[in-house]
Amino acid sequence: MIQRALAVVFLFFIVSALVQCAKRGNPTGGPKDETPPELLKAEPENMSVNFNTNTIKLYFDEYVKLEKLQEQLIVSPPLKYLPLISPQGGASKVVEITIKDTLRENTTYTFNFGQSIVDNNEGNAYPYLNYVFSTGTYIDSLELTGVIRDAFEKKADNFVSVMLYEIDTAYTDSTVFKRPPNYITNTLDSAIIFKIGNIKKGKYALFAIKDEAKNNVFDQNTDKIGYVTDTVTMPTDSTYLLTMFKEIPSYGISVPNFAAKNKIVFGYYGTGKDISIAPLHPLPDTVRTTILKEPGKDTLNYWFTPFKADSILFTVRNETLSQIDTFNVKTRKVGIDSMILEPNFNGSLDFNKSFQIGSNTPLLSIDSTLISIMDKDSLDVGFTVALDSLENKVDFDFEAVPEQSYAVQLLPGAIQDFFNTVNDSTEYNLSTKSLADYGNLTVQLEGAVRFPLIIQLITENGELEQEKYATDTSAFEFSTIDPGKYLIRVIDDTNGNQQWDTGSFLRRLQPEKVSYYPTVLEVRANWELIETFRLLD
Repeated sequence: MIQRALAVVFLFFIVSALVQCAKRGNPTGGPKDETPPELLKAEPENMSVNFNTNTIKLYFDEYVKLEKLQEQLIVSPPLKYLPLISPQGGASKVVEITIKDTLRENTTYTFNFGQSIVDNNEGNAYPYLNYVFSTGTYIDSLELTGVIRDAFEKKADNFVSVMLYEIDTAYTDSTVFKRPPNYITNTLDSAIIFKIGNIKKGKYALFAIKDEAKNNVFDQNTDKIGYVTDTVTMPTDSTYLLTMFKEIPSYGISVPNFAAKNKIVFGYYGTGKDISIAPLHPLPDTVRTTILKEPGKDTLNYWFTPFKADSILFTVRNETLSQIDTFNVKTRKVGIDSMILEPNFNGSLDFNKSFQIGSNTPLLSIDSTLISIMDKDSLDVGFTVALDSLENKVDFDFEAVPEQSYAVQLLPGAIQDFFNTVNDSTEYNLSTKSLADYGNLTVQLEGAVRFPLIIQLITENGELEQEKYATDTSAFEFSTIDPGKYLIRVIDDTNGNQQWDTGSFLRRLQPEKVSYYPTVLEVRANWELIETFRLLD
């Protein structure tokens, strides 16, 4: 009996021990590691002078890896060849840099790693590690600071390169197109403020470039640019503003091609208003041709009634530049484009925009007797209709009233295109909301108001909702606005052409000034909003 009791007690202790072991085997976790890696030492030391090696080693207190190094690393002055940096694709406690260039004499170099060095476990970044050395006897220590902004958009681009070129006997206006700068920094992905450090005393030209090719030179056809007109003299305590804009590209024609059996596409760069296209040899007398610009694209469509040919030889002339290009466009097996009509509204009708019907093929004529508009009571609605050959659309003008529906009917033959194709019987159903479904906005401009000007109501996504042009008034009413959030943009139309004009570096022309109301406006249904916008110089 005693032996049985001892056995039970012994079994109890064994089970208890196993349970405790099982409990100890379940990890309870701990606080997440949010500590960035720590730089223990560098060889050669940071801020070294008389630098004469091609290898740099950075030692950290834990394993680190490199993330988005090509985007984050900025070397100033830029190197001709990218340095070799390890580890690549792995982790190490040592980041090793091998310089492949021959370094300049008596020059201070800066390696800014951004946030590319992170710990191996949690990805905590070492924030903006700078490694600086000089091939001379001292470290240049002057600094320049400033801010970038976009000339037209409310928000500036990220990853903008800010560059300083030393103005010496070799510097010209074309230098920024040809070689990297003497000093460079980058705004990376989180700031519009920039600082260039370790600059030597002297005179400089200051630029900002959205460097799409990442080659540290300006490409007019792809890059935005901002520049300071005046010479920057170092040292300086000034803060500089760089306004970024995209220039109108230099003129050029891309190789044309058959997009359809009855259409050849001619893409171009720059302005297309002075371009003429013509076959080098006469086409058959039965062939008719016309040219239309593709809406929203830098493309001219050469339309023609199809005929049999292996190729067509074209000349493309730019009358302003006296430039002539010749292209041999070979035919290929493609389909034919047939007329497709597209209305700009199908459903709810906007009180601030007219109803329009566009086409993918060139429109030739309209017959208003084959068009009718009826309201919800089947009563005829008076209207006028016109063919806009430039925009290739049919414009309707009629008085739309609130809480009404309209049926726009096209009988066969109402619209005819260049290829003598006519529409089938078609009906578009439209309707209007109650005025109580919309909001209204009144904007009063004050301060540095300059005429003429354009004031625009745009969505948060930058889409134009309404705009007004003014030569003498500072009060503006925007009516029947769909509820939502909007921005106010004011353009100083300096040349009075009723559109925003960009700048040109070589012509020393800054873009026309654009001002944004500082806050987002919320327009509510059945609500009157009144705002005062004070413009600054």
